[in-house]
Amino acid sequence: MNERILISGASIAGPTLAFWLARYGFQPTVIERAPRLRAGGNGVDVRDQAIEVAERMGILPQIRAVGADVVGMAFLDATGRSLARMDVRGTGDEVEIMRGDLAAILNQATEDDVEYIFGDSIQTLEQDADGVRVTFERGQSRRFDLVIGADGIHSTVRRLAFGPESRFLKYMEHYVAFAETDPALGENRWVTAYNEPGRMAGVYRSGNHTGAKANFIFHRPEPLDYDYRDIDQHKRLLHEAFADMSWRVPELLAGAMADPDPYFDSLAQIRMPSWSAGRVALVGDAAYCASPVSGCGARLSMIGAYRLAGELAAADGDHHFAFQRYEEGFRDAVRRMQQVGPNLRLMVPKSAIGTRMRNTVARSRILDSLAGMERITRRKTADPLPDYERRSATRSR
Repeated sequence: MNERILISGASIAGPTLAFWLARYGFQPTVIERAPRLRAGGNGVDVRDQAIEVAERMGILPQIRAVGADVVGMAFLDATGRSLARMDVRGTGDEVEIMRGDLAAILNQATEDDVEYIFGDSIQTLEQDADGVRVTFERGQSRRFDLVIGADGIHSTVRRLAFGPESRFLKYMEHYVAFAETDPALGENRWVTAYNEPGRMAGVYRSGNHTGAKANFIFHRPEPLDYDYRDIDQHKRLLHEAFADMSWRVPELLAGAMADPDPYFDSLAQIRMPSWSAGRVALVGDAAYCASPVSGCGARLSMIGAYRLAGELAAADGDHHFAFQRYEEGFRDAVRRMQQVGPNLRLMVPKSAIGTRMRNTVARSRILDSLAGMERITRRKTADPLPDYERRSATRSR
């Protein structure tokens, strides 16, 4: 039945997958490079079918209880005067939640039924006809029936089983950073943003949280050459990109420099011809990252993990058939959610004229109407979420 399954990554996709695998009788083990659960990150959206996944997991009340309550985005000038405001609230069934809060809820929902290993990572994978031998940086080697990479855009599992990252990463000509900041620098329950051509700095402040997040995005036609794990290098690059910017950017930068665990990375997507290779498969950002500006990362992770676990259960562990069904049933949805549209151009106009045009459009409320139409269209075109538990019950009778 291929019961012993190793999952690399303990953020969103990994624990969601582990929850459903344990529910279906598999034996999941989750390994995470970080020494403990990561609490950082920005707001993420749980909506559409991800709401249904959370409801079936029984964690939707917890998600709603700690959801962010941001109501809109305000574009400011250098003096802090509001130039335009845009409502970002969705429908009543949507929830925005801090990434760290969602990861904590998922971990709590799985910790009694799933083996977690923190502070270690996969070093090698050796597949054979009966399983996968895995060696780790710190722990002893072990054998598993299947290995699933849920370890993000810079996935180690993807590199070991599919090849170098450069084959699958589509650079989107921007870099993004998140860091802790003083809540007093932003407006309560708003994202406040200041633009200069090709750059945006802002504050994300939820009324349900005591802290706040500084957000930075800057345009760069060619990718930087840097180590994505070197935090000191990230801070230097961020400082170089924003050191001459006005408004409250010097204070936001000071907070980012003091944050022990800021996020800095390119805006990019992962595009792959296949999400599986033998006994290894990928889920979430490792397989189909849509980039932070898409607003779809948490949805893709939760829905994809639910589908992958369900297909393994429906196929009684036949990984060849399950992986094929997982991909056939989810690739169209991934393709739709990777269509970022005008989000990036609206957030980071490349010229002063573009910024003025964006502010004019935002004041006209056209963007609010377009967002509402997009939500309606998305709900109408989404395929129904499969009920794998009902299928399993039907097979067992």
